[in-house]
Amino acid sequence: MSRIAGRFNELRTRGRKGLIPYICAGDPSRASTVPLMHALAGAGADVIELGVPFSDPMADGPVIQRAAERALRNGVGLKDTIAMVAEFRKADSTTPVVLMGYANPIERMGRIEFARSAQAAGVDGVLVVDYPPEEAVESSTQLKAAGIDSIFLLTPTTSDQRIAAIAQQAAGFLYYVSLKGITGAGHLDVAAVASRLPVIRRYTALPVAVGFGIRDAEHAQAVAQVADAVVVGSRIIQEMEGIAGDRAVQVVERFVSSMRVAIDNPQVVRAA
Repeated sequence: MSRIAGRFNELRTRGRKGLIPYICAGDPSRASTVPLMHALAGAGADVIELGVPFSDPMADGPVIQRAAERALRNGVGLKDTIAMVAEFRKADSTTPVVLMGYANPIERMGRIEFARSAQAAGVDGVLVVDYPPEEAVESSTQLKAAGIDSIFLLTPTTSDQRIAAIAQQAAGFLYYVSLKGITGAGHLDVAAVASRLPVIRRYTALPVAVGFGIRDAEHAQAVAQVADAVVVGSRIIQEMEGIAGDRAVQVVERFVSSMRVAIDNPQVVRAA
């Protein structure tokens, strides 16, 4: 059983919902990434989503685009990101880590070498935004052989036929994009999410995490009522923009802790 599957089994047994925060490797600095990962785990992250910096992050809004630009200026690429996971693993052998990025850096490294390096570093899952399922069979097979889960995106416009095809390849969890747009958009419709998730669950027993557009504790709490996990990215990046590395760790830890409290104690948010 993978670390991701084990974590979701634990959550299910305890009657809890997952929290999956996103940060971009190398932002705000190379040195701050591993401390930020430890802060996320300490604040209650169930899975850490670590972005691989890329020059053309087409699915990401301006906030995460700026994070990627800062990381690239700091000289951080795919190999550095994998090395950061290896460093994180020296002190944390239990928190699952998912790399999220784009195909180009992986293709440049080579799919086999990428799978080997990711496995050696302790990566648990990989989400490649621009690998459609029709073109991801080889990659998914190589990752599976390395013990790494292939995570796929689903959107409000994904057809039932395509959901079924994606579910055949997916492992760990499915990531449902809550809106028609880019990361960080501000028009989350929880009712629309709630109506779509039962359709997805007809085709898979995998947990479904929901992200894009989750801005605050109230959003997180509402989504957690219908999803298996909540993904928060752009808002975390915003919280630490313009803040020095050491201070950013404290700010992020405090913010993610507030999300954890909201998800675990919905009555606190309702009373606020």
